[in-house]
Formats: sequence, C-alpha cells, structure tokens
Amino acid sequence: MKSLCTKYVTLLIGVLLFMSCNPKKPVTDINNDDPIYNSDPRLKAVTDQIKNNPKNADLYAKRGMMMEQLKMDSLAIKDLKTAISIDSNIADYYSAIGEILFEHKDLNGSVEWLRKAIVKDPTNPKAHLKIAKMFLYSKAYPKAFEEINVVLKRDVYNPEAYFLKGMVYKDMKDTAHAISTFETAVQVAPDYKDAVIQLGLLYSAKNDPTAIKYLDNAYRLDSSDVTPIFARGVYFQNHNQLAEAKQEYRRCMIKNTRYVDAYFNMGLILMQQDSVEKAYRMYDLATKVQPDNPTAYYDRGVCNERMKKIKEAVIDYKRSLALDTSYASPKMALKNLGVK
Repeated sequence: MKSLCTKYVTLLIGVLLFMSCNPKKPVTDINNDDPIYNSDPRLKAVTDQIKNNPKNADLYAKRGMMMEQLKMDSLAIKDLKTAISIDSNIADYYSAIGEILFEHKDLNGSVEWLRKAIVKDPTNPKAHLKIAKMFLYSKAYPKAFEEINVVLKRDVYNPEAYFLKGMVYKDMKDTAHAISTFETAVQVAPDYKDAVIQLGLLYSAKNDPTAIKYLDNAYRLDSSDVTPIFARGVYFQNHNQLAEAKQEYRRCMIKNTRYVDAYFNMGLILMQQDSVEKAYRMYDLATKVQPDNPTAYYDRGVCNERMKKIKEAVIDYKRSLALDTSYASPKMALKNLGVK
C-alpha cells in the first residue's frame, strides 16, 4: 500500500501543472423519489429543495456529503458527480470524491480526483490536506508538512491542517510537538473532537491525569463515539485501577456492542483476576463480533486450555492459525500441546 501511495503521489506532483480536467456532463439517473432519500429528515429536506431546483449543484453536493456521513458512499459519489455535471468549476466537489475514494483505499482513483481539484483551484485546502495524508502514510514527512503549510499560509485558522500536522508529529514520535499542535487545533476550533481525543490519548500515554479531562470533553462533544470511554478504561487499566477500567469497558460495550477492543481488554483484566470463565465469555463475544479476528480465537483458546478443555483449545488455536498463518502464538500453543 505504501509503495502504491508513493507511486501515485509522485505521479500527481509530476503531472499536476500540465493536466486539465474536462469532466463529462452525463444525464443524471438519480431518482429523487427513492425511499432512501426519505430515510433521514435532513436528507428529505435537501431532496425537496433539489426537486424544486434541480439545476442547483450545491444542493447535490450538500446531499452527497450527508450521504457520506451516513456511510452511503456510492450514493454520495453519485450526488457529487451530478453536482460536477451541473457546475464543473468547483474544486471542493472533486476533492470530496477524492476523499471518499481515499477512505476506501482507492489511491489511484483518489489521486485522479484530487488532481482535478487542484487544477481547478491550486490552493484548494481539502485536496492539499488529503495529499498530505498520503505523504504521511508513506512517511514522507517533509512533503506532508509542505502540503499542510500551503493550507496554513492561506488560512492560519484551519483546524484540520493543525490536526493533520499533529498526526505527522505523532507518527514521528515527537510527542511534545504533537501535543502542542493538537492544542492549537483545539484553540482554533474547541469542538474539534478528533484533536481532543488525540490529546487525551497522548496525555494518557504519558500517564498524565490531564488525559481524563480531554477524554471527558471528547465524549461530551459526541456521545455516540465510544472511543473516549474506551481510552478512559485504558488509562485506568494502566494505573491498575481495575474496577474503574472494567466499568468503562462495560459502558463501552453497552453503547457499542461491536467495539471489539473493549471485549479484549475486559478479558485481559478478568484473566489477571483468575476469572477465566468470565474472560472466556468476553473472548467468545469477540469471535462473534469479529469472526475473522485470529486474536479472538487464540485468546479464547487460552481460556479453554486453562479450563482443561484441550480439545476446544486446539480447535481455537487452529482456527486462529487458519486466519493468520504467520501468527506465532497459536503455533507455539499447539506445539506445547504436542499438536502438529
């Protein structure tokens, strides 16, 4: 993946100033009466506006971004392409498609649309920041900073630019600069939840109780995201406050039954407390939440082995190994049991 990223970003930089975008103008086949557009009051409202003003590109783009937030990415791209067919001069429409494709790991498609965005507007912040993210993933840190600084020179109050800069510093293991930059992002935009969470995580890694303040703030900003709850649990677990940690993991599982890391961490605490049967239940739930997760089967196998259920343990270890043939732990466990 990294080699692909480097390849396509290099191609982008090399051809950017010499390419132009000539989007086709297809006839849209969007059915605005489709029930999906009535599934959310906000979608219905903007769809009604589209029906009254079908040549308004901004309305299609607005609905497209709503669809993206609702994880309906195919429909989101369809709306954004319709917006482009109506008005091909808005760089943000192109960069929005590039961003969606990037999240789906379609680097080739993402670069194509980001290139089109920058051709339309060489200072387009979304396109530059997405390219910076590609450089971050390929660990080309100086190039990532260059792209971020293009944005900050134009808009010194862009919180996303500061957030991404903080992520670059974090990846470089420069914790001091990462914290400082995330704090700048929060100063610019106090409700920038992702930056608040990062501050909580970084302070937690430093064993600094300031972490709890940031994690509480992050949860208040968005109570649908259980990441801050889980991170509180990790903080308490690292400080051997196991009752508090278990409480946070329970909250996490209640709020989001598919947050598998909470099951793993709860299982680890229960194993440490010699509650093997209870730990088994946690890992068993993990296998149901993520049936393709080799660690879940290995950990359940460990519980089975400790409960003297050797046959079941062997089945779990073999299942874990089938999912990840390079996984050393189940290999060693089977060897210790004399199983080839």
